[in-house]
Amino acid sequence: QVQLVESGGGLVQAGGSLRLSCAASGVTFSGYVIGWFRQAPGQEREFVAAINWSAGGTTYADSVNGRFTISRDNAKNTVDLQMNSLNAEDTAVYSCATTPARSSSRDYYYRWSNYLSWGQGTQVTVSS
Repeated sequence: QVQLVESGGGLVQAGGSLRLSCAASGVTFSGYVIGWFRQAPGQEREFVAAINWSAGGTTYADSVNGRFTISRDNAKNTVDLQMNSLNAEDTAVYSCATTPARSSSRDYYYRWSNYLSWGQGTQVTVSS
């Protein structure tokens, strides 16, 4: 099973930026889709963005499209989430997760229950 570690969370003012990173321990991301999800207190976990490591395709939730960018770093074996124009509604625990890239359905990767391995999460707090 893939072990994932997130980093880069913190406190930022509204309008600011943060960059999250997801690293895999002992394995590569080849053949996997890596997703970022977030969960705010009292709310359900929601999809943020995903990337197919091998094919490079990406997809985003409407709420972050145009503000967030997911990317891969082959040299570091990490998946990064660049978050710009942050607002209070982006405050949440952000987690990365992986699942084998077996489905051709984009909707499949929006569902957190389809992901097999998860990191511990990193807190992002946006002050208004």
